[in-house]
Amino acid sequence: MANLPDKDKLVRNFSRCLNWEEKYLYVIELGAKLPALDDAERRPGNLISGCQSQVWIVLNRSEQGLVEFHGDSDAAIVKGLLAVVFILYQQLTPQQIVDLDVRPFFAELALSQHLTPSRSQGLEAMIRAIRSKAALLA
Repeated sequence: MANLPDKDKLVRNFSRCLNWEEKYLYVIELGAKLPALDDAERRPGNLISGCQSQVWIVLNRSEQGLVEFHGDSDAAIVKGLLAVVFILYQQLTPQQIVDLDVRPFFAELALSQHLTPSRSQGLEAMIRAIRSKAALLA
């Protein structure tokens, strides 16, 4: 995830977008930066239920005790939202992920009000899955 911006830069970049269309394109651009997911990781245990699109999320613990994220989706905007969630949780321990509610960041980025109900539900499913998987690593 070295090619993704940190949380502060993400917020700055969103604030520079003049309208929702630019934010939408930026989200898609972020998704395109996610590294490819290994075919072996595209298994049912990593597939997130509650999303209309197919979404796979894999969490591993680094030697430093931080969570490393891998994921993919078959929909460009959903993959971008996954990248945003990964950015918000990057460089955290499993317990910090369990404790952190990222929903206020989506309000700060002015994303929440522009998502369709099905995308909002999918985003919520992704957040729940990440926190649940992090709890297992804690």
